[in-house]
Amino acid sequence: MSGSRLTTLIFIGMILGIAVGYLCSVTWPDPQTAKMIAGYIALISDIFLRLIKMIIAPLVFSTLVVGIAHMGDTASVGRVGGKALLWFVGASFCSLLLGLVLVNLLEPGQNLNLPLPDAGAGTGLKAASLSLKEFVTHLVPKSAVEAMANNEILQIVVFSIFFGVALAALGEKGHLLAQGIEGLADVMLKITGYVMLFAPVAVFAAIAATITTQGIGVLLTYGKFMVMFYLGLATLWVLLMAVGALLVGAGGITRLVNLIKEPFVLAFSTASSEAAYPKLLSNLERFGVPNKITSFVLPMGYSFNLDGSMMYCTFAVMFIAQAYNIPLTWGQQFTMLLLLMVTSKGMAGVPRASLVVISATLSHFNIPEAGLLLIIGIDQFLDMGRSATNVLGNSVATVAVAKWEGQLTMTDQRLDHAGVAPAPAE
Repeated sequence: MSGSRLTTLIFIGMILGIAVGYLCSVTWPDPQTAKMIAGYIALISDIFLRLIKMIIAPLVFSTLVVGIAHMGDTASVGRVGGKALLWFVGASFCSLLLGLVLVNLLEPGQNLNLPLPDAGAGTGLKAASLSLKEFVTHLVPKSAVEAMANNEILQIVVFSIFFGVALAALGEKGHLLAQGIEGLADVMLKITGYVMLFAPVAVFAAIAATITTQGIGVLLTYGKFMVMFYLGLATLWVLLMAVGALLVGAGGITRLVNLIKEPFVLAFSTASSEAAYPKLLSNLERFGVPNKITSFVLPMGYSFNLDGSMMYCTFAVMFIAQAYNIPLTWGQQFTMLLLLMVTSKGMAGVPRASLVVISATLSHFNIPEAGLLLIIGIDQFLDMGRSATNVLGNSVATVAVAKWEGQLTMTDQRLDHAGVAPAPAE
């Protein structure tokens, strides 16, 4: 199935999902009944996401190891990794700062006209699970098998880096094993193609299930906050594309956007960055990023470069503080930004991790954690935008590192379905 056709079918699935979800919410207004029906509908999207999770660990391991092995020496690995981490830190800081500035300008938490949750109400989230101590100890896997079984992306990345560096150091002795692992990567990408055929149906089910339980009304009730948050995301998108244009030119960024629109829409509609990972990996190579750069930088980006989630953290914390009329000085806000720079790096692979990070930040600044109850109901809709933004951010980051390394080759990389000619090689 061509990329443009799949993107169109995903959009159709989204629209049908909204329509069917609305009909279900009207037909079965009882919350318990709606929840039961939504559970059956969500079976399809749950199976799709489980299929994606099934291939993520072996795909990340095989592509990352092959990428490192192709670099040939530890100096190249350290240089590329250092540049990637430098970009990730800069992008994270900009995303957090942009969210902080916009939420102060827009003030979405003022005049909510909604009953605030009692300050002592529980949220059911373990804020301590993403502390700095927990993050550092969680970074290194106790077992590579356990890390892969639990889809711990960060731990898989750490193990794969060690494995890839050791394999490269073996030289000719490791050549046969490297070929085998490269074959594994090819097999996993083929499986990805099969799984992606189910994407439109999975998108339909995910949207329908959400609307069935939440109803269209939740979009109207929290419309102000959602519009302002998506306005912030749109600003971040423009900023990322502007940086991309500086790197590869206007024609180059147009080609990149056309190539990643399918994984972008898939991440948005399923509210899962992982769902877009396999397709994003292959499309970035079509753009002209070498396999050894893509397979090394992209998995790291999924652990350290979650631009959309970063922006959401500052936006949500300040929104809740505004709702409870708790003023925070600029000094406190900057401290919050630095705190989030550290704690948010453990978000990869943790369910509802943004909410956990936000909960920890709220308690640190004596803001009622119960304020999370204001946004938990719409978190699915917000997560759609966050996930899509993470895809765009990691795409630009991977292209930036390739450009920085002087290994971005954009010749003969035509986008057959977009009608956009490749930019001339530099």
